[in-house]
Amino acid sequence: MPTALAIAAHPDDIEFCMAGTLLRLAGCGWQIHYLNLSSGNLGSATIPGPRLATLRRRESKAAAEELGAIWHAPFARDLEILYTDALLRRVAAVVRQVQPSVILTHSPEDYMEDHMNTSRLAVTAAFARGMPNYRSRPGVAAYGGAVSVYHALPHGLRDGLGQRVRAGLYVDTGPVHARKRAALACHLSQKEWLDRSQGMDSYLVAMDEFSAEVGRLSTRFEQAEGWRRHSHLGFCDAGDDPLRQVLGKSCRVDPEYQRRLDG
Repeated sequence: MPTALAIAAHPDDIEFCMAGTLLRLAGCGWQIHYLNLSSGNLGSATIPGPRLATLRRRESKAAAEELGAIWHAPFARDLEILYTDALLRRVAAVVRQVQPSVILTHSPEDYMEDHMNTSRLAVTAAFARGMPNYRSRPGVAAYGGAVSVYHALPHGLRDGLGQRVRAGLYVDTGPVHARKRAALACHLSQKEWLDRSQGMDSYLVAMDEFSAEVGRLSTRFEQAEGWRRHSHLGFCDAGDDPLRQVLGKSCRVDPEYQRRLDG
């Protein structure tokens, strides 16, 4: 069974910008996996960190169950997702265990370091998957299967310097938007905090608006998620593009993206 692995920084990041694509792949018979690197311990102004980490762990498990995804436990903390040897070996172990054909992760350029460092860790862990002399932690044997890495659009659709970031590939998430929203709503500690500070259901509305904005950029879909494929070098064959190949008419490819693929 082909497998997709989402690697994100915090509980709720997958639901916000990756879950729709996971659900579309699951609808095509793929097994889907869910990994947040951080416990989310800093995501509240009122709940102490240790208690919050426990709450968010429970919430992320519920969200993964809502998506039908296999949940993997976090092993870092907010603002401590750094490009380190220790974290890289942990991420590599998950990649080797899952052996995904597709990895979905954050944009290399985003508004915060946790997201960007998660992207770097995911890419290097995927690259190291087939290196027998590289020891993951815990130890998992290397494997040589092809993997295609895709980067999500950053929050706000801009990098940290305010430059617009556009997708090369858009996935129609309209048919699964209600399930994506239901998974996001599982993160009750975040929803309740933002309801008090920003208005009722502001978090869910923000996701709705983000999905709709990406849909407008696609020029075809009402709601969408946008992706940029990482270079194939060291990962897969030049022509591999599983999202497009598997999802077919549920995708729209940007013409410039296609020209780059064609060389």
